[in-house]
Order: sequence, then structure tokens, then C-alpha cells
Amino acid sequence: MHPLKTYIVEDSRVIRESLIATLEELGPIEVVGTAEDESTAVQWLSTPGNRFDLVIVDIFLKGGSGLGVLRAAYAVQQPHKRVVLTNYATQDMRRKCLEVGADRVFDKSHEIDALILYCGGLATPDTVDGEAKS
Repeated sequence: MHPLKTYIVEDSRVIRESLIATLEELGPIEVVGTAEDESTAVQWLSTPGNRFDLVIVDIFLKGGSGLGVLRAAYAVQQPHKRVVLTNYATQDMRRKCLEVGADRVFDKSHEIDALILYCGGLATPDTVDGEAKS
């Protein structure tokens, strides 16, 4: 299992630091960068040479939107997964995120364990999209 090179887009410093600590401790994650706004994230994601396996994005940011980050990440020509982690995981928001390129959407308040399991699945060679092959 190789660690997933992960880029995190989250505007709350407290949540971002807690998420990094949790993911690096419990999951096969190596955080390679962070941003708290759309423009910083889009610039980093679109810079040639920046390598990542996973992008974790919040929807509401200090500047811009996680939806814009998802669109930019979707356009990057390297294999990676795009995950939304938000407090606003309504059915409408989940649908919108999937429409603009998210692979999965998790609710911050009660789906952190599911996110960690998903990341573990992505890092395991005998899974497809974080789910065990059948």
C-alpha cells in the first residue's frame, strides 16, 4: 500500500490541521499541499510537475468555491480522485458535486470514518475506486 499524495482544500485552519493529522495517522495519506481558497488551489493543481493522487475539497471557501476547484481538478491530465468533504452534503449538493467531477462526497459531521476507509481502498491495489473488487 503506497501513501496517497493528497492535496487538501479547506478554509478553516483548525479543521484543516485536524483533518491532516487524522488522515496521516489513520489512512495511507501523505499531504503534499493545502489551500484555503479556490484560486490558490487551482493554481497549484494546474502547475505542471505537481503530482497528486487525491484532492479533498470543501465547498465553501474563503475565496471562490470548491465547485470551481473540482472543475479545475477534473481537467488535470493525470490520474487522481476528487473527493468533497463538507458540512453541506445535502442531496442537491451531492448531485451538483458529482456533476462537476467529484468521485465521492462525504459529510464532515458523520462520514470521516467512511472517508478514511475510502482512502484505504484507493491505496490498496486490489480495489476499484476505493471499493473491494468482487
